[in-house]
Amino acid sequence: MKPSALLGLAASLLAGAPALAHDESNGAGRSIAIETSDRLRFTPAEVSVRKGEIVRFVVRNSGKLMHEFVLGTMEELKAHAQMMQKHPAMEHDAPHMAHVAPGRARSVTWRFTEGGEFYYGCLVPGHFEAGMVGRVVVR
Repeated sequence: MKPSALLGLAASLLAGAPALAHDESNGAGRSIAIETSDRLRFTPAEVSVRKGEIVRFVVRNSGKLMHEFVLGTMEELKAHAQMMQKHPAMEHDAPHMAHVAPGRARSVTWRFTEGGEFYYGCLVPGHFEAGMVGRVVVR
């Protein structure tokens, strides 16, 4: 599969999520620091936000491996992780994700428009499967 086709497929996996809406124009109401590590865990592993809140996730990689921060439902993250297993060299960039190099930080700004549970995961092959996933509770 061509890289451009893979990019389209990756984008389509999360494009229809009605509970998540990318919206940097209004600015974030608060920032939440998220640390990734080579223990294949996020810290914190769970965050709570309010419905309608715009949050800036500041993701810092304290490890020596590349990590990702990808927002979505569990089903979307699982599907994307399976695709990454088949195409580990796939490059993609979207508002709901950040690739974070070792020793670096990146941010993702997101407005949560529906209540419920959503997740953030590292979809570098093997990381999600090892448990590198966190939960967002939208109240």
